[in-house]
Amino acid sequence: MNSQVNRPARRPYMRPMGKWWERDPFFIRYMWREITAVIVMVYAIVCAVGIVRLSQGEAAWNGFLEALRSPWSIVAHMVMLAGMLYHTYSWFEIMPKTMPAMVIDGKRVSATTITTTGLLVAAAAGVLLLLILWGLAP
Repeated sequence: MNSQVNRPARRPYMRPMGKWWERDPFFIRYMWREITAVIVMVYAIVCAVGIVRLSQGEAAWNGFLEALRSPWSIVAHMVMLAGMLYHTYSWFEIMPKTMPAMVIDGKRVSATTITTTGLLVAAAAGVLLLLILWGLAP
């Protein structure tokens, strides 16, 4: 006698695969944070090219400055500035989650205090740098 019973073929389980960005808004914030990291890298490359042009002499430096004055460059710099600002915010937003607990006078420092302090220090440093550079301008 045949020991196998005729059973209908079953389909294997397939997990539903919806769009990842619809499942959790955390993924969207995470991807924006990662994209802004690429923007930071692009701006670092722009700055490195400027240093190379500066080392190549006055004509190369003036050509670099002229390229920075183009409308496309100004738009790109505005996009990079927005990306850098968001990246700075997200960096300090993540900081309390990634650092060891801070305890002052026996009380744990809140995540909001850490984030706000970091943002205020970053803003103050940016303003100070702007004032220093503005004072050095001819």
